[in-house]
Amino acid sequence: MKLFVGLGNPGSKYAQNRHNIGFMAMDQIADDHGFAPFKGKFQGAITEGRLGREKVLLLKPETFMNLSGQSVGEAMRFYKLAPEDVVVFHDELDLAPGKLKYKMAGGHAGHNGLRSIHQHLGENYGRVRMGIGHPGRKDLVSRYVLHDFAKADQTWLDDMLRGISDGAAHLAEGDTAKFSNAVAMRLNPPRPSTGTKGPKPKAETASKKPETAKAAAEDKATTAPDTRSALQKLKDKFS
Repeated sequence: MKLFVGLGNPGSKYAQNRHNIGFMAMDQIADDHGFAPFKGKFQGAITEGRLGREKVLLLKPETFMNLSGQSVGEAMRFYKLAPEDVVVFHDELDLAPGKLKYKMAGGHAGHNGLRSIHQHLGENYGRVRMGIGHPGRKDLVSRYVLHDFAKADQTWLDDMLRGISDGAAHLAEGDTAKFSNAVAMRLNPPRPSTGTKGPKPKAETASKKPETAKAAAEDKATTAPDTRSALQKLKDKFS
């Protein structure tokens, strides 16, 4: 069994915030793969279903971001899971909008949700880092992540969420390369071939035939041997 955790803040006020992109990923997977409705448990909202051959739990902690570890820790202990069975989906300031990377273990890089999870699980869990870009200054970060996605972000955001859903079964089975490829296929689909072919070479003819009867006669007259006598030639010349 795997535990997928999407990070965010509870309530409609925060639903479309950049900080809630993890919640959005859980909702997309649940909708696309026929999971049961989310229900309240473990200080969060949880549902269970199957992705490929794996049974998977989807969890959205409702403790607010900086206490996310409490919810994740409870669910992990109840189902007797190891940290390696957990994958956390979260917003990533250090990646450009529309970029996504999978990472196993490592630090929390100042992310309050990951910091809390570190306190309850340690650092040996998987993360799906979903790029939202950086506002440029540290003092603008809080307002930036707690602000809704701009209209200009909707295309790549939709592609990223659909790509995550496309590759969710691969991630559940531990094939992170195929998961990343599924996301990339949505974000950067291959360009279709135009099918344009170059001009066909002109067929060369073995010989050109005279176009008219007159041309044929002239051609024959030109090429036929002259059988006149010298006297006849002289006569024809002055006639």
